[in-house]
Amino acid sequence: MSDASAWRIALPHTAAAVPMARALVRTALADADPPADRDTAELLTAELVANAVAHTGPGAPIELVVELLADGCQVEVHDGEPCPPAGLSAGPDAGRPDPWREHGRGLLLIRSLSSDCGHRPTAHGKAAWFTLPAQRTGSAGA
Repeated sequence: MSDASAWRIALPHTAAAVPMARALVRTALADADPPADRDTAELLTAELVANAVAHTGPGAPIELVVELLADGCQVEVHDGEPCPPAGLSAGPDAGRPDPWREHGRGLLLIRSLSSDCGHRPTAHGKAAWFTLPAQRTGSAGA
């Protein structure tokens, strides 16, 4: 990686992609000063990666990009599926997921816990992303 503030890795199209992505995010945020909340970053990254594995064809490439920003971090998951993830960019009034549904809570977590999130088309599919603010040290209750 030529830029110390950006990390990029190809992930396997298997369940093993999730722990690999969590480990990369934790490692990348260890370099940040001040870092974003590592636990939240790992959780939200796991949700995006699991979504990419579940909703793209077998063997489709998945790539994780972690960018350290002056005021936090941005995490992107690129995949070959051009259709946007349903509910990722929904506004705060989008409603609550049905508690009896098996799926749909992961994107709600991303919308709720990130400072911003969304998706954008890429040349080979889409990138789903979220940003987290840096945690300031010395704050009350931190």
